Amino acid sequence: QVQLVESGGGLVQAGGSLRLSCAASGRTFSSYAMGWFRQAPGKEREVVAAISWSGGSTLYADSVKGRFTISRDNAKNTVYLQMNSLKPEDTAVYYCAGRTSRYPISSRDEYDYWGQGTQVTVSS
Repeated sequence: QVQLVESGGGLVQAGGSLRLSCAASGRTFSSYAMGWFRQAPGKEREVVAAISWSGGSTLYADSVKGRFTISRDNAKNTVYLQMNSLKPEDTAVYYCAGRTSRYPISSRDEYDYWGQGTQVTVSS
């Protein structure tokens, strides 16, 4: 089993930055692909970014390309999401997710483990 705990959310003004962290328990973290998803009120949960087990492959939603960066530190069992140039439409609950495969994918149904989420609110 893998447990995921997100941190780093909060309230920020448009144009600002936040860095989300996801700490994972379990010895198999380094062999899992990881992803960040978000869900705004009344909307479906959508992929934001995902990263392969080694960090060598990433994918991003078109809406965040060039503004967000996903990374991981396998020695610390942690995955990060650096969010820059934040917009009000980025407001959502952000979830960390892991899948028992080495390669990232955008479909939320392919992820096996989920964190509880952290709120990100961007004011205009």
